[in-house]
Amino acid sequence: MKLRHSFVAAAISALACGQAFATASEKSAILDNYADIAHATYEDSLLTAKALSKVLNQFLAQPSEANLEKARAAWVAARVPYQQSEAFRFGNAIVDDWEGKVNAWPLDEGLIDYVAAGYGSESDENPFYTANIVANTTLKVGGVEIDVTNINKKLLAETLHEIDEVESNVATGYHAIEFLLWGQDLNGTTPGAGNRPATDFDLTNCTNGNCDRRRDYLTASTELLIDDLQEMTNNWTANGAARAELIAKGEEGGIASILTGIGSLAYGELAGERTKLGLMLHDPEEEHDCFSDNTHNSHFYDAKGIKNVYLGQYTRTDGSVVSGASLSQLVKNRAPIVDQDLQNKLKNTEVAAQAMADEAAKGNTFDVLIGANNKAGNQVVQTFVDALVAEAEAIENTIAVMKLEGVELEGSDSLDNPASINAE
Repeated sequence: MKLRHSFVAAAISALACGQAFATASEKSAILDNYADIAHATYEDSLLTAKALSKVLNQFLAQPSEANLEKARAAWVAARVPYQQSEAFRFGNAIVDDWEGKVNAWPLDEGLIDYVAAGYGSESDENPFYTANIVANTTLKVGGVEIDVTNINKKLLAETLHEIDEVESNVATGYHAIEFLLWGQDLNGTTPGAGNRPATDFDLTNCTNGNCDRRRDYLTASTELLIDDLQEMTNNWTANGAARAELIAKGEEGGIASILTGIGSLAYGELAGERTKLGLMLHDPEEEHDCFSDNTHNSHFYDAKGIKNVYLGQYTRTDGSVVSGASLSQLVKNRAPIVDQDLQNKLKNTEVAAQAMADEAAKGNTFDVLIGANNKAGNQVVQTFVDALVAEAEAIENTIAVMKLEGVELEGSDSLDNPASINAE
């Protein structure tokens, strides 16, 4: 990414004409509020995961289509706070190192359960492409046989997740649960999500075999998600490891981490890997929530998480608000035009994200919008990408005005080197 130097120069010139600098105590307050918002966001993620578990237990007790829909709705609700937490990922190593356990994607779903014939039977990159843990009680890894008779948290976390060091062997987290609840989405870029029947979990009227093991997998993966979210919630408490790591960076280092986090999410991850790549390839397999067709929501709340962090304010799932000293106010005190520009860009992104959500309400979900012959839909998605890129540029301007050294935002080939994508 290249800074718009004339804009930054104008802002720095304004600084020289008398704009105030923040005191150390003001910066410290910003870091404290940032950590408080992180804690609240992860705590809400934990609480909604527990609510999901409760609904899943009700579904497994009575595996009806109505109860399956309730379980799916609880999964969608659980995504709302979690996606907002991703603004804390790239600036905090303790979060980024952990994230793969709960939100890794895309996944080779054949590792977990049955798949349609069109999925294929093997992969050069993944020997466990169709391992089907639900249907099998043993696996071979490097010629060594592994007993997978008992599907439990330990097996999923320590043996199966990213087995054979293949990243697409995602055995845990939100997307493993999503696949179990919806099954494969076989609709391509036409409307429709996965349509797994409730009877896949019915011990009395079982469809597609191994309903007992499928139930075990669903229960274990949800319990593991709760454990992982509890860990990260604890990391942001007053004496938590993530909060301590942030404070140890000092005020300047902490502010740099905040801007790294929101800028990298906006540009490389959300604009690039999760949005532009799928649009370029017109490939629904690049859709973030590909089984449920919930991608529009996940993108909306990712963007909202960035806004939360910059403005220093988060609305919890119970309606209460966590707020305090903000990065926005710090930037405004130094360079009001830079702050206003970034706030404007955040609003533009929100409008573009809402447009995708509005299309989804009409049946035009993300996978439909990126279809090869959907010019109007493609433009809706491209507008979102463009808004995020502009937002990331405004964040880079902020980094320059704050005179922070060594801050580098995550990139994406889909944005920085599109020719390499087209060549594949």
